[in-house]
Amino acid sequence: MTRPLTLDPDRLLPSDPAQRAIARRLYAEVADLPIVSPHGHTDPAWFAGNAPFGNAAELLLHLDHYVFRMLYSQGVSLDALGIGNPRADPRTSWRLFAQNYRLFRGTPTRMWMDWVFAEAFGIDVQLEGATSDHYYDRITEALATDAFRPRALFDRFGIEVIATTESPLDTLEHHAAIRAANASGEWAGRVITAYRPDPVVDPEFEGFRDNLRRFSELSGKDAFGYAGYLAAHRNRRAFFAAMGATSTDHGHPTAATADLSEAEAEALFARITRANFSAADAELFRAHMLTVMAGMSLDDGLVMQIHPGSFRNHNASLFDRYGRDKGADIPTATDYVHALRPLLAKYGNEARLTIILFTLDETSYARELAPLAGHYPALKLGPAWWFHDSPEGMRRFRSQTTETAGFYNSVGFNDDTRAFLSIPARHDVARRIDCGFLAGLVAEHRMEEWEAAELAADLSCNLAKAAYRL
Repeated sequence: MTRPLTLDPDRLLPSDPAQRAIARRLYAEVADLPIVSPHGHTDPAWFAGNAPFGNAAELLLHLDHYVFRMLYSQGVSLDALGIGNPRADPRTSWRLFAQNYRLFRGTPTRMWMDWVFAEAFGIDVQLEGATSDHYYDRITEALATDAFRPRALFDRFGIEVIATTESPLDTLEHHAAIRAANASGEWAGRVITAYRPDPVVDPEFEGFRDNLRRFSELSGKDAFGYAGYLAAHRNRRAFFAAMGATSTDHGHPTAATADLSEAEAEALFARITRANFSAADAELFRAHMLTVMAGMSLDDGLVMQIHPGSFRNHNASLFDRYGRDKGADIPTATDYVHALRPLLAKYGNEARLTIILFTLDETSYARELAPLAGHYPALKLGPAWWFHDSPEGMRRFRSQTTETAGFYNSVGFNDDTRAFLSIPARHDVARRIDCGFLAGLVAEHRMEEWEAAELAADLSCNLAKAAYRL
């Protein structure tokens, strides 16, 4: 017996009747606002070529580490799911997902996926083993139609702008194709890039020396000398900005920053380019480069995002076999007060500079991040991120940061996802949670409802547009 799939219109809104009524009114004002997605990992090739997506497994299972990491944790092999295994039958992989869909009960992934199934594809029965083939066929057939091509979905979802993330080694040919389509009137969708320099900033990144060689070729600068290396960054940052970038992104293991003298930096750079550096050298170089990048942002106006505190590729054997981004990145405790002080001593009082801080360490919200952002003009708080991009995570973020930093030292919401079809689902969750939080303040007479309505719109898209200079 199949069970119906329904999305309750009051989902995630407060259960208290008075607060729910307020939240309904607030949500009605923001539900259909445009989506501003200033940071994410969708593939620009989708929008450049506008080719049809493949099948249900390729789009909704293989690209979403939130999905396959849960299945892997329960003993389902990545090979069987078709991850890095082109010989796997996609229908069989999808059946494995469907048969194990119960594992996602109570998770944000379940909410996002149910939204995609019901709203994007119009499916009205629950996903389970018995409905697996129905889902696979319905989704795969839809993906073959023009209505489900990437550009059509972009427009259907009401996306105003989306930023992808590329390394300095990317030639951005897909972004060039998108800009050409914009210029010709073929398509009006706005897709921009963001500068993610980790492969040439982190000495422990795989292939670091080869990356520097490619960095030299693309920039026309000698990236094996410190002065040339900095010039290469400036060159590539200018290229990215010319291709629409308004931000940079830095995914370091910690939030450590340093402000070395020119002589100290040159000596350190000489060690890391000779490949005889220590782990301490690598950490110090990453720390120094965060401060350098802040200075470059002050010069060229690119907003700086710092995403620290993830132990990347924790499962070494999985990394060796399948590579990066296979669901084995694990949060770590992260210090911000001491770690950021060298950078903030140099640039924290610059109101022209915007540095957006993210964390995977929720214990730092009230103790460190809110007080820092509530003081330094250069700092803003990014939204609840990654493992905390969830209803309870969003509520904890608002409750622990608002009293000290306020709402306007945060940047609204960004979805930070590779899973394109989940973008409207994620923004809908954020809007519902924020409206519920604001409804509580109104019900307690801590805010007027008209103020909450303005804030709901700001949190939904206005703050992100302002912070990311969109």
